[in-house]
Amino acid sequence: MTAADLLAARPSRNSSAEPAEAIRVAMVMAHLSQRSGGVFEAVHGLAPALEARAGMDVSVYGLEHPAPAYQMLRQRGVSTEVFPVRGPASFGYAPRLGQALRRGAADLLHVQGLWMYPSVAAMGWTGRAMPYVVTTHGMLDRWALANRRWKKRLASLVFETRHLRGAACLHALCASELESIRDAGLRNPVCVIPNGVEISSAPPVATPPLWRGIIPGRAAVLLFLGRIAPQKGIPDLLRGFARYRQEAAGASMQPKWHLVIAGWGEDAYRTSLQQLTTELGLNPVVHFVGPQFGEEKARSFAAADAFVLPSISEGLPIAVLEAWAAHLPVLMTPRCNLAIGFAQGAALPIEPEPASIAEGLRTLVSLTPAQRRQIGVQGAKLVVESFSWPKAAESMEAVYRWVLGRGDRPDTVDLA
Repeated sequence: MTAADLLAARPSRNSSAEPAEAIRVAMVMAHLSQRSGGVFEAVHGLAPALEARAGMDVSVYGLEHPAPAYQMLRQRGVSTEVFPVRGPASFGYAPRLGQALRRGAADLLHVQGLWMYPSVAAMGWTGRAMPYVVTTHGMLDRWALANRRWKKRLASLVFETRHLRGAACLHALCASELESIRDAGLRNPVCVIPNGVEISSAPPVATPPLWRGIIPGRAAVLLFLGRIAPQKGIPDLLRGFARYRQEAAGASMQPKWHLVIAGWGEDAYRTSLQQLTTELGLNPVVHFVGPQFGEEKARSFAAADAFVLPSISEGLPIAVLEAWAAHLPVLMTPRCNLAIGFAQGAALPIEPEPASIAEGLRTLVSLTPAQRRQIGVQGAKLVVESFSWPKAAESMEAVYRWVLGRGDRPDTVDLA
């Protein structure tokens, strides 16, 4: 029997009348850097929210990166350790990480992400049978598995399949990701808990971002912000934006929107996108402005008029939640796994192909400023109601307690 089989059959040791026992959680991810994208943002949001709960003691372990961000977690009161990598950064072999986990006194391990050395370290982290939870972050999605397929097949054979099957519980960010996990043949318990976002009561940022000066003052800004990678659908976004401009010009309309692409990624891929921008004649109205972190990211959202995410594959994108928190109308694909945004009038649907993106842009531009603001207001309400980090932490703590036999199975957990 797997650890998951034993867990499913185990009764709860704790009644609701008993005081909650303290839980020590070791949360492990790959590179502790904002350039790890959504995985880092998830850890940066969830770990402090868990640490803030009574009876929770959370430590974060991760790999060194040339652009480190571990101080961001320490500043929020989360104990954080970073370990040097030997060999290729893409695998992240860090023997001191495994040693630290074995020396630690955690009750439970929570692994964030797949395909790297932290998965290996998780399976032998104490040398004794202890439970661990794995958040897959959309990495078992069909498109994600097909990307660099041979490397993932090798990793599956060597360690990842065993790692996943041994998890006491897997964590999906949405119902679609639960389906991907089941399609991968995994029969572990799976909890479905969405990502959250920081909700601020502070007034909107007044200082413009550094890039705002390159855009005419009266032009509207469509913002893409995130990792610049194939799964984000940026080539289709560029082609769709060019198509929208051509159609607007043919109708004797003057398109006044500029597209700002903010993010980080491999230099060769970014260069190919800039070349495509030139080929499409978009250089005057498309701007690659580089990574936007911290205060500069907040300024970028505040300076935008709408947000777009034309992704081909996602877990649950925090960038959309951040855009909603900034009261922005959003154009996104169904593959962003936030169908509630369409249902609640907080987003306009597009497919990851140029014609659909152009149509979505026409719809966005046809709205009055007041109508666009109302879409943004709906998004902000949705974030407050359903996507806060404290809410995610409350749900995750309930899963931890069930995994440890200290509480009943939460409603968020699916048993195959």
